[in-house]
Amino acid sequence: MSSPQSGLSRSYLSEGFSIRSWLGTKDHKRIAVLYALSITLFFFLGGVAAALIRLELATPAGDLVSADTYNKLFTAHGVIMVWLFLIPSIPSVLGNFLMPLMIGARDLAFPRLNLASWYLYMAGGAIVLWALLAGGVDTGWTFYTPFSTMFSNSHVVLALSGVLVVGFSSILTGLNFIVTVHTMRAPGMDWFRLPLFVWANYATSLILVLATPVLAMTLILVAIERLFQVGIFDPALGGDPLLFQHLFWFYSHPAVYIMVLPAMGVASEIIPCFARRPVFGYRFMAYAILAIAVIGFLVWGHHMFVSGQSVYAGMVFSLLSFMVAVPSAIKVFNWTATLYKGRITFDAPMLYALGFVGLFTVGGLTGLFLAALALDVHLSDTYFVVAHFHYIMVGGSVMAYLGGIHFWWPKMTGRMYSEAWGRLAAVIIFAGFNLTFFPQYLLGYAGMPRRYHSYPEEFQMLHVLSSAGAVTLAVGYLLPLGYLAWSLRYGRAAPPNPWRATGLEWQAASPPPVHNFAQPPVVVRGPYGYEPMSEP
Repeated sequence: MSSPQSGLSRSYLSEGFSIRSWLGTKDHKRIAVLYALSITLFFFLGGVAAALIRLELATPAGDLVSADTYNKLFTAHGVIMVWLFLIPSIPSVLGNFLMPLMIGARDLAFPRLNLASWYLYMAGGAIVLWALLAGGVDTGWTFYTPFSTMFSNSHVVLALSGVLVVGFSSILTGLNFIVTVHTMRAPGMDWFRLPLFVWANYATSLILVLATPVLAMTLILVAIERLFQVGIFDPALGGDPLLFQHLFWFYSHPAVYIMVLPAMGVASEIIPCFARRPVFGYRFMAYAILAIAVIGFLVWGHHMFVSGQSVYAGMVFSLLSFMVAVPSAIKVFNWTATLYKGRITFDAPMLYALGFVGLFTVGGLTGLFLAALALDVHLSDTYFVVAHFHYIMVGGSVMAYLGGIHFWWPKMTGRMYSEAWGRLAAVIIFAGFNLTFFPQYLLGYAGMPRRYHSYPEEFQMLHVLSSAGAVTLAVGYLLPLGYLAWSLRYGRAAPPNPWRATGLEWQAASPPPVHNFAQPPVVVRGPYGYEPMSEP
């Protein structure tokens, strides 16, 4: 790809530093920075709740907090991490910053709508925090009925309202990305010259726009039944107790791919760069992204194998759940084939990307256990499910998010970080994550139920290992916060393309100017024109 470099304006970071200029900005790059700061805050708030949970579980007796407080802690952890970090993290931060740069556009299609999406996100997050600080919520992040509509005495409606507002933020972001990709691609950039990161965020945006309204309607129905005793889910009032699960998981299983597809896009940019090889099977990778998005809408019923749904429906959902593993396996195979005979350099972004592939593979393979009807009867609602979920969502998405932050940090800030600290943090996070969550597979297989704050003594050793891993993981997550912040002041100036990457975003200055490109770039080839590195 080629891009004119003459006549570029000042960097987006130098265009005024007043709070007013930032809070009223319509620059997609500044909005991405606002999201990054907000999401980082919520990540560590959710991490505090997780730390208290692991402290409680270090001993068999519930001797740190009461059962009610424990319920509120895991609800706070889940609500903050799922709705306020995992779902918006990569699209709202990396997607916002990079999508226009990657397709040669000056900004997103609707800059004001983009800023509005951040304000909605902040408003929804504030409402959720209000609910948690006012006394908490004890339903779990899934808000399952009838507990959320009849039995819980906590601030359910307030928390639902916050999640509802955050959902509208996601819809606006998805709409903006879809229109941008369709209408603002640079001359010469056809669909099969798009970077896979753009493909991934485009597919994610389709899920956001199509699935999030279903979640919004579901949460409104829960609030109506709770407030006005209208028979929607309560069978005593003429409702259907399984209706909530069908509606909720129709959104929430595609939401898994809202978290994972952008992570796959990040890995698809980093791996070819540090292997110095083009992506193996580019078109298959793009089709696999779309296939995951489509099939992901058809597998929600595998969350309900033990709920009483028809056994025939269970068989169909089991088959579809195995089918969605096929395009995911294609991506893992293609990443592996990209690495084959590559001249791999193990810089920090590559370590995070390889960690993502490893953890995602383990999480995906164990998902097949839960897709099998007979096995799921034994494993449902045990720590096996907790481990599987975290390997995919946290191990996968967070590793990819950190990999993307490290990869594009020089482009976003114009500064280089300490490579040694970056590598150390990646290794610590990978080791800490496995020490935290692999013992939970064993706990679940042995029959330990999730969401219990006390347990039989024979499970203590595995819980102690898990809690020790959580401490290690916390150290790993705090390290990037330190050395990346240090780099903003003391890091050496970054060249435009420190990794010798071939994407269009690397043709802009570091950090990029306000309007990205002085003239519309002309795209003459695909995004992965890597050649093997020459011998030193």
